[in-house]
Amino acid sequence: MAGAVRLPRGQARFASGALAAFALVTAAAALAAWHKHQLLAGPPAPRPYVDNPLVEVDTYFRNLMGWRTGLLLVALLQFSIWLAAMRDVADVLWRQGQRRRRAWLVFGWVIPVAQLFVPKMFVNDLWAASRPETQRRRGHPLLTAWWLSVLVAANAYSFSDASKDLKKAVTETQARDALRELMFSYGLEMCAAALSIVVIWQLIGRLERAAAVAPAEVWLTGQSAS
Repeated sequence: MAGAVRLPRGQARFASGALAAFALVTAAAALAAWHKHQLLAGPPAPRPYVDNPLVEVDTYFRNLMGWRTGLLLVALLQFSIWLAAMRDVADVLWRQGQRRRRAWLVFGWVIPVAQLFVPKMFVNDLWAASRPETQRRRGHPLLTAWWLSVLVAANAYSFSDASKDLKKAVTETQARDALRELMFSYGLEMCAAALSIVVIWQLIGRLERAAAVAPAEVWLTGQSAS
């Protein structure tokens, strides 16, 4: 009965691709930050603007920062689209187990306080829908690790003034301290992106198996209710 509903593999690929691109650009930004940190720790760079390695790496770093912001927004959008498509499958398998309305797929990312738990609730409900009816329960260590990594990465960047400190730095020491903070937050973001990709494909596989063994009555009930 898996053919009775279309599993969102296309959306999963788009979301994973956006997350992977974000992680790669973040890694490149971290590498540029490290290079800039090393240049600041070494002998003073030549004064002329042309062929100044510090100016070159700073330009590269600033460009990457812009790409990072854009790719992060794309990744969040694609992840939300994928969640909405997965919700279609879960509504058929266990409609009453989906606790939040679809509007929260958007509002859950932007409303203060709700940001801390609503996206995780959607994923927990999807995970529970993929379990056999007699074994359904929400949550899993993988999901907990994933969501903690997302929260830690988001808060590390939001509450850190490293970007502002880097712009306002007037000494090499101040700039190097800000760069170290940025590199640390970039590492957390890469971990969160990698775990997000793992969660996407774990859920795709689990719901695919659940759809394959679901009895015909489940599909008929789910389709008539939808």
